[in-house]
Amino acid sequence: MSDLPHRSASGYDLTRPSETELQTRIAGLSDAEKRVLLYQGTEPPFCGGLLDNKEVGIYHCRLCELPLFRSETKFESGTGWPSFSDCFDPDHVAEIEDFSHGMHRIETRCARCHAHLGHVFPDGPRPTGRRYCMNSVSLSFTPSSEH
Repeated sequence: MSDLPHRSASGYDLTRPSETELQTRIAGLSDAEKRVLLYQGTEPPFCGGLLDNKEVGIYHCRLCELPLFRSETKFESGTGWPSFSDCFDPDHVAEIEDFSHGMHRIETRCARCHAHLGHVFPDGPRPTGRRYCMNSVSLSFTPSSEH
């Protein structure tokens, strides 16, 4: 096995952070962020800080800062959560079958740190037909001038 870190197609290191680094990052989270990111919670609809963000830039994982979505793929879904039609790099968003709450859904997690992001549904706009329905507290945003 190679000692090289696992890299995404876009060149980002996908090696999981050390337990020490994760614990340091977790210590800086609010209780609401911990509930969503670590325990698969959901923030209430229509109250997330990034729902109405219209700036150009990149949405990152709140826990490890891996780029997840570009602003160009964000759209108004009417669901109350930030929605995206495609991810920054398919290697950055892990998809896991979720049978909780008596439903069959596809949970999305950060591929690097495994933080819960939200769910992906097959009812998004063309060309992907996907709707990545994300929790605002799972994301941080960097305007394009800073990226």
